[in-house]
Parts: sequence; structure tokens; C-alpha cells
Amino acid sequence: MDSDKRRHFRTCHLCEAMCGVEITHQNGQILSIKGDKDDVLSQGHICPKAVALQDLQNDPDRLRRPLKRVGTEWIEISWQEAFSLCEQKLKQVQKQYGNDAVGLYVGNPTAHHPGALLMLPALIAALKTRSRFSASSVDQLAVMFASKDMFGSAGLTTVPDLERTDFMLMIGANPAASNGSLMSAGNAMGKITAISARGGRVVVIDPRRTETAIKADEHLFIRPGADVFLLAAMLQVLFVEKLTQPGHLSALVDGFERLHHAVEPFTPESVAAITGIEANTIRQLARDFASAPRAVCYGRIGANVQEFGGITAWLINALNVVTGNLDREGGAMFTQPAIDVVGMAEVAGVLKGVSERRTCVSGLPIFAGEMPVAALAEEIQTPGKGQIRALVTHAGNPVLSTPNGRQLDAAFEQLEFMVCVDIYLNETTRHADLILPPTSALERGHFDVLLNAWAVRNVVKYSSPMLPRPEGALHDWEILLELAVRLKSSNPFERIWWRNVQRIAESLKMEGMLDWLLRTGPYGHQPSTLPRLRRWLQRSPVSGKLYRRLEAVLLEATSKNRMGVLRQATALLNAKSRGLDLATVAAHPHGLDLGPLQSVLPDRLFTEDRRLKLAPEKFVADLERARTRLAERVDASTLLLIGRRHVRSNNSWMHNAHRLVKGKGRCTLMVHPDDAEALGITAGDQVRVSSRVGEIDLPAEVTADVMRGVVSVPHGFGHDRKGVKLSVAAQHAGVSVNDITDEKFVDALTGVAALNGMPVKVKALAAKKVISSGVKSTEETQVP
Repeated sequence: MDSDKRRHFRTCHLCEAMCGVEITHQNGQILSIKGDKDDVLSQGHICPKAVALQDLQNDPDRLRRPLKRVGTEWIEISWQEAFSLCEQKLKQVQKQYGNDAVGLYVGNPTAHHPGALLMLPALIAALKTRSRFSASSVDQLAVMFASKDMFGSAGLTTVPDLERTDFMLMIGANPAASNGSLMSAGNAMGKITAISARGGRVVVIDPRRTETAIKADEHLFIRPGADVFLLAAMLQVLFVEKLTQPGHLSALVDGFERLHHAVEPFTPESVAAITGIEANTIRQLARDFASAPRAVCYGRIGANVQEFGGITAWLINALNVVTGNLDREGGAMFTQPAIDVVGMAEVAGVLKGVSERRTCVSGLPIFAGEMPVAALAEEIQTPGKGQIRALVTHAGNPVLSTPNGRQLDAAFEQLEFMVCVDIYLNETTRHADLILPPTSALERGHFDVLLNAWAVRNVVKYSSPMLPRPEGALHDWEILLELAVRLKSSNPFERIWWRNVQRIAESLKMEGMLDWLLRTGPYGHQPSTLPRLRRWLQRSPVSGKLYRRLEAVLLEATSKNRMGVLRQATALLNAKSRGLDLATVAAHPHGLDLGPLQSVLPDRLFTEDRRLKLAPEKFVADLERARTRLAERVDASTLLLIGRRHVRSNNSWMHNAHRLVKGKGRCTLMVHPDDAEALGITAGDQVRVSSRVGEIDLPAEVTADVMRGVVSVPHGFGHDRKGVKLSVAAQHAGVSVNDITDEKFVDALTGVAALNGMPVKVKALAAKKVISSGVKSTEETQVP
């Protein structure tokens, strides 16, 4: 290797897999990207997205300076002018209409930005608004909802122990495309196919024969939205045939009899029609799962983002519990990450359950302080108390990613002010008055603060910046912190507190904050700065009060013997030494393996009595809502819509990387041959898909890989809107499936948008046949 060539090891941040990459670069130019064979999690595996890191870094469409909208034009302005304008406008709106008149939307990529995650709470505290939204309610909110009531914490979600299981049952999950979701595995499919290779079994339940289903031992088609009926029937079989065996959890579980009673009506025969799965198949699947030495049931987007997403997530957990596969090797387990975000969140009280207050217009539930994003447009468009008149977004494109995008387009147009922290002028940020672009991923350090909580193995890794920060550029945490400080009230004590916080944060930088969190975490040791910081907190006229409040919380936790909270709190105050800090992690560029997942219950439970709640009241009640459907006749002529994802895609902005969109067009309507024949559709025909809220036109892809009565459209497309500056994406514009998803079609229990299982109408458009063209797609690992 030439002396001026360098090798850089880092974690790819483009999805949840946390794959390690090796980047060879020279004078700021990337020469090659390949998998890091020594990475402790991915061991050399990467997907095609990783090689597109160079496209995103060098993208001429990526914003580098703050942009201000003047009429229909955009002009670059200084950071000082941008922050002053933002402060003036947001304060003006809140002074006139109240704090809740300013909304906040946080997008999915925020989970991959350590600095943003660390500083977002400061911005939330500064805004003092209850009008908060995020991508969670079109993603994993149902899982969090179930975890809160069952385990006591919305953040305490289970992870499949892929490396040791003998039977994996996947419901509405497609790791071959997603690389794993709420399951950071680094080569998820390699670990999943290894289950079968060692004599185990993998079963996929999905309305589509997905890329994962093709590689599984067995695939069962199921009608969209019917997963709850399958799970309830499986549990009914287990109870009737006395196959329940909770194992070491027996003494910890409340609600066994209540769950038994709740699932009694759901016999395999009663659910066969609504699921599309024969009764004998359901009965045998339940027996096989219960008899496997070690088994795990895992569900994702297909199971979560549907009309019964909340109770589906609950019953997935329940199935793992009653078969003794929760908190057990090879089953559904909990992580022990180096930075324990779950324990920290519980100590801080930020992951609250369902609020007594509901959304202003539709009365949807508010969970963990957030409103469902299905309500965002109506909360902007409906006059009255609490109406949103200004909006702050971070790394999100809700126009393409949330239901009824056209309604959201119209809603954003009537806002008095909108500021977006984003790197692109996209379908959402085109409505902004101000866009604040942070540095690129390769220009800042990376640490998976959140995703390590979903890893299939306890690992830790830090990636240093590969490229220097451009002059005048700001990191995302610096942008959020400056906004937070400026938006605080004129109260002098608050100003003192936040300016002190800002000075400390700017001195520590993101790496200093990470170091402190590692040192005070489960594997850390006490830093020399901690005693001084603690003394400063106690002396400060404002922070001393907060410190004493924290001490009171810890005393209360101690008195209730809440060991999960107590252990984290003890680490925060006393920092018991075990040795991990950022310098140690950084010295291992391929990551550190902290060991396999371990049994952690009851210590990890956050319920008041430290007991696992198998049959929470609200879930049992909602199961009755599902039971009424059993009496309804299944209309075989109704077409139900589902989404889909491709391995070369995740978020909409990835469509602006040419390596990720080249080749055969992917924005098609998948339709079963029998349905196509009935509708007079042949492959390549232009078809119209319509719902209550709108219609989209796209080419048909006739395939037996979708269940009869089911059609599928991929998400993230629709780049033909006026004012968007995504030159590559515009050449592959496609249509947005969320232009026809209905914001009124939600899970009543959780408020989650039901993006899967929505009834639609399909018809062929006369004399319009589309012939797809493009170059052959290759998965590159070397830059030509």
C-alpha cells in the first residue's frame, strides 16, 4: 500500500446491522470499501448499501451550509443568522399560541446519529412542547407499547439469540432485505441460515414469499393483519394440550390463567379462514415450537405496523414466555450494552407509558411523550387549542414515510415557520423556511448508542472520523445544543444552567460524553473528572436542586428494591470500576466482544413489583376487539396492500446514491397471477391503485410470490414533487405508497399507522404498458 493511502475501519451507519467496513482512501478520495473481516459482529459481511457510503459523502446534492427560503428561491446564510432566525420565529409562535404550537418530528436516521441522540433530550426540554412525533409510530412503537406493560420499560425489547436457537419463527420480518431490525446482527441471514445448517428450523409467516422466506425451511402465507389470530390460536393449543412450560420464569410471571382464558375462543379452526392457514398446520406449528429445545418467535414491520400491531407484539412476547423461551439461551433475550440507554431512560423517567391526555383531533393515544405521526397533519390543519403552527424536524422525511403524504404536503404549506435539520432538500424539507445541514457521517465519530441495545451479542465499537470536518461546518449535536440553549426562557437561573451545560458539552465534545457514559456504565470505571463534576452539580444553585431530586429518586428505587433501576443509578453516582472507557474501545477498531446474551431477569425488570405481566389489562381488552372479527365473513375479492423493502434501500434519501438505485426498476405493484387475470392485467401494464385518500399509477409485476388477494408496493419512492433537489432519485422517481395509505386506518390500541393490510382497488390503465430497462445490478466492493 502506498504511504499516502490509508485504511479506515468503521461501522456502517446505513441500517441497523452495524456491519464493519474497511475503507481505503487517499487525499480525501475513497478508493475501495469492503467488509471488515475482523469486525467482532459482522466478520467481513456487508450489503450493497455499504459501498454507497462514497456516493453519499460526495453527493453534490448534499447540503453543506444553512439554507433560507426566500419566496421560491433558497439562499445560503451564516450559522449565526440561521440560529437567530430560528430563535426569533419559534419563540414568537410559542409566545402567541403556547408551547404546544411548535411541533417536533424525529426521523428514523436519528437512531444512527450518536451526537443527535445525546443532545435531542436537551432540545425537547427547551421546546417544552407536548406536540412531539417520531418515526416510531410507523415502525416499532407496538413493540415498545407491549414492553412497557409487560416488562416495565418501553425500551426493554427482546432480541433473538440467533447463534444458539434451534427454532426461529419469523412473523412479518424480512432480514434478507432489512439486514435485521430491532435485531442488530451484522450478517443476520448468515446467522439465520446457520440455524438450519446445524439441524434447526426456520419458519417464516408472511403474505409475501420474501427473500428471507425463500431461504427458510418453511414459509406460510398469511392474510395481512391476521397475525394476531395465528398467535392466539397457537397459544390456545399450548394451553389446551398442556404444553406450556415457562421454566425459570414460573415464579416471576403474573397472568397465566388470565391469558389462558383470553385465548380460549381462538381455536385453530376458528381462525383458519381469516388467516388463510389450515387448522392442522397451526396446531402442528404450535406443537413444534413448544417441543423445540430452544426456540424464539420474532416479529417486525409486517407484524407491528398493522391494525392489531399492539396485541400482535404482546402475543409474540407471550408465546416466548409460556414456552420458557424468554430470557433463555437460544430464545428471546435482553442485551447488556456498554451504555445502558434503557436503564438511563428509566432513571430519567423519559420512557413513560400511555398518557391520560390524547391527541387533540382524533383522540389517539400518546405514548412515551409522543403523539402518533398519523395525527400530525390534522394537528396542523385543525384550528383550536393545541394547533401546531410551527415545526422542527430532525433527519426525517414524513411526506414519504408516513400515511397520506399528500395531506401532509398540504399541512406543511400552512405552517407559519418550519426548520429542518437535514442534509437534503427533499419532499419534506422543501416546505421549510430554514434547513440546517450537519456534517456527514464520515466527518464525525460514530458509536451505536441505541442499536447496541438490540444487538444479538453484547458488543461495543467506536469509529473515529475518517475525514476532517469542513471549515464552518457543525455536527448535529452542536446544532441541537445551540437551538436548545437559544430556546430556553429568559429565566436567569435556566440560562445559567444551560450555558453551563453548553460549555461542558463543547469542552467534552461528543467523544467526551461517550467516554463518561462508558465509564459510568455496566462495564466502566470511575473517571477522574466524575467527582469534580458531582461536586460542581451539588454546589450549583440550579443543578444542586436537580441533583438532590436525583438522589431522592434513587432512594425511592432502593426502598422498592427495583434492582434494574438501582444498578444503573449506582453506576451513575458511584461508577463502580470494571475498566471500560472510550480510549479502550477506540484502541480496538474492529470492536470489542463483551460476550453472548445472558439471562438478566428479574434484575432487569422495571415493573413496580419486579414481576413479569403476561396478561396486561389493556391488551386482553383489545383482544376482544380482534375476536369480533372471527364472526365476519372473509371477502376473498378484497385486495389488501402491504409494503416491501429492498436490500439496497432503507430510507428515502438512499435513492440519491446511484449504486443503490441502478438496474431494473423496483417501484412496481406485485400482484398474484390469479388476481392479475381477474383484473385483466399482464406483466408491465400500467395500473392504478386507489384508496379512500388517493391513487397512484405504477407498472404491474405479476408474481406468485405474493398471496392471492394481496398486492405490494415498496416504500420510499415518489421523488417527482416540485422543488426537490435529489437529481439521482428524480431519475428513479417512482410513486409514494404513502400517497394512498390512510391516516385514519390505525391500530386503535397504540395509534400506530396500519400501513399493512389496508383495502385497495386496482385496475389496469388502457393502452399503457411499461417496459422496465436498466443495466445489470452488481454488488460492488471495489470502486472502479
